[in-house]
Amino acid sequence: MKKGPLKELAAIFLKLGTTAFGGPAAHIAMMRQEVVVKRQWLTEQHFLDLIGATNLIPGPNSTEMAIHIGHERAGWKGLITAGLCFILPAVFITGCLAWLYKNYGTLPQVQPFVYGIKPAIISVILAAIYPLAKKSLKTIGLGITGALALLISLLGYSEILVLFGAGIVYAGLTAARQKKLNALTIFPPLFSMADNGLFSRVNTGLFLSFLKIGAILYGSGYVLFAFLDSELVMPGIISRQQLVDAIAVGQFTPGPVFSSVTFIGYQVNGLNGAIVSTIGIFLPSFVFVALLNPLVKKMRGSKIFAAFLNAVNVASIALIVVICYQLGKDSLANWRAILIAIVSIGLLFRFRQINNAYIVLGGSIAGYLLQLM
Repeated sequence: MKKGPLKELAAIFLKLGTTAFGGPAAHIAMMRQEVVVKRQWLTEQHFLDLIGATNLIPGPNSTEMAIHIGHERAGWKGLITAGLCFILPAVFITGCLAWLYKNYGTLPQVQPFVYGIKPAIISVILAAIYPLAKKSLKTIGLGITGALALLISLLGYSEILVLFGAGIVYAGLTAARQKKLNALTIFPPLFSMADNGLFSRVNTGLFLSFLKIGAILYGSGYVLFAFLDSELVMPGIISRQQLVDAIAVGQFTPGPVFSSVTFIGYQVNGLNGAIVSTIGIFLPSFVFVALLNPLVKKMRGSKIFAAFLNAVNVASIALIVVICYQLGKDSLANWRAILIAIVSIGLLFRFRQINNAYIVLGGSIAGYLLQLM
């Protein structure tokens, strides 16, 4: 693949980092439009494989997708550029809100504009996963796997159980059909290949806590909430109200919800605390993607590992559908929200090249205006 200029990569992910509201599923949908539909940097299949790969490792999925895409486009420099450009806008915005909160004890009133964003986000996600779902459902067996993954996820089982379970079972069945159960045959890719200063005791503690969370956390912002509650609220480092406000900031600002830790770090130890907390939570994602990215294409070269990846892809789509369902239950509670969702998805299917950021912005404005009626 011809390597693109870093400036273009930086511009795209700075834009996404500034306009991508709605959580990982929505972020990934916007990335697909930019790099698959508009620029054709990646094929639909490879993009789908990268989604499956990010779901298998801890950390924020959309951030890891940005890092993957950067590596695909421009190697190690692209990996760092795309990741930082996607993360930094959210961190900057969250840092500003953290300063306001610490000095004035309150957050800006943004709820009227947030109201219309969620229905628009649901439409963006559904429009993006439709072609991905068509691409992933290659056989009847994969269709059954996806349906079972959807059912198990709806029943509340861990997404890691769903993903690895689907991959291992389907790969095992494929291997059994081919009578090739030798581990080396199934997984050949794995066998190739001062007190107030930045390093104060408080900052070191923050860094290590967030490094641990970034290295082991799977799941949504709700799982992050549970980890932060255990690490910071229980020991009395921050109050539960501060934690709730931090998660709220991560939810209504663009970019990864993990930027909530920037807010927390600032409350604990000012700017230095914000810096070390942010580095700690995101650093594992760069390391994991750097290690995993070269293996993804090699996985596709093994029949059995390709079966594993196909099943993980289908399960990933099922998980995104469940996210849409959960968002819909919370968001589509009246005719205004339903109207925004219907109009948004109609526009997305009618005008395939429309920028998702306009849909989100339009949903926000429409939500505000409809609440005045």
